[in-house]
Amino acid sequence: MTFLMWILFTIVILQRLMELRIAKRNEQWMKERGALELGAQHYKWFVLVHSIFFLSILLEVMLRNPINASVNYYLLAIFVLTQLLRIWCIQSLGRFWNTKIIVLPKFTPITRGPYKYVKHPNYIIVAIELFIIPLLFGAYITAIIFPILHGLLLTIRIPTEEKALTLLRQ
Repeated sequence: MTFLMWILFTIVILQRLMELRIAKRNEQWMKERGALELGAQHYKWFVLVHSIFFLSILLEVMLRNPINASVNYYLLAIFVLTQLLRIWCIQSLGRFWNTKIIVLPKFTPITRGPYKYVKHPNYIIVAIELFIIPLLFGAYITAIIFPILHGLLLTIRIPTEEKALTLLRQ
């Protein structure tokens, strides 16, 4: 990997760690106000898949050992756009944004920002990222496997989240 690619990889990892910190702070704030967590049993699978995702990129790049790898600026532009959309999602949910399914009863679901147009925009963004980020590094196998794994996890996650959101409406 080129120096620029290492910088990009490091930025993505640091961004994810910062998001986990925000999520933990939001979780604490919500639980102090009586929030409920649902789907905790499947959360560990999301953590595992997303952790292995980064290792898979590194492994695939090291095995391929591309000597003249260069940045694809079209993919980089799509990546930057997804990051802006991701920030929009996080800001729209504010203190309610989390990586877990945590709901605060008697609060209405957020319907501003991208949530005004799409019910689960962050999941779409993550699916795009799981495809685009590996492609940026030339990790083509990772780009195929991890969006599929993410999609499989969403077959559990989205119904659980919908159940949680119905709690808010009661």
